[in-house]
Amino acid sequence: MSVGLLDRIEKDYIEAYKARNEIRVAVLRLLKTATKNRRVELCRDLTDPEIVEVVLRQAKQRRESIEQYTAAGRPDLADREARELDELAAYLPKTLSDEELAAAIERAVAAQNATGPKDMGRVMQALTQAHKGQFDGRRASELVKARLQAQRS
Repeated sequence: MSVGLLDRIEKDYIEAYKARNEIRVAVLRLLKTATKNRRVELCRDLTDPEIVEVVLRQAKQRRESIEQYTAAGRPDLADREARELDELAAYLPKTLSDEELAAAIERAVAAQNATGPKDMGRVMQALTQAHKGQFDGRRASELVKARLQAQRS
């Protein structure tokens, strides 16, 4: 069993429960359930990177809900989802800055010997493997595409 992240989630859940922090308790309860479900799916204990994937999925769900609630004119629900997303952020890896992301893209392009837009999939895969959960996929995709098109010109 993963000693680090799973134990931290459990410890934080107990603290939030005792402090009667409603949002944090709800987020951590759902996170614990999602990790347990994933553990049952895989029929084994989860590693920290696998737990991070579960947290990333939870965060993605919150971002999508925020967009939908905002579009539907429900700022109260969007605000709650945003607060839940803030709670999940504590369990995610540090996000890369724009400069760090650009440097990571350069390394991925060089490692894959990418010569043009046709190599975008390989570059994105290498970037994702090296920095899972540390960047916004849309933003990275735009930057990789621009980088590969500039290289082709």
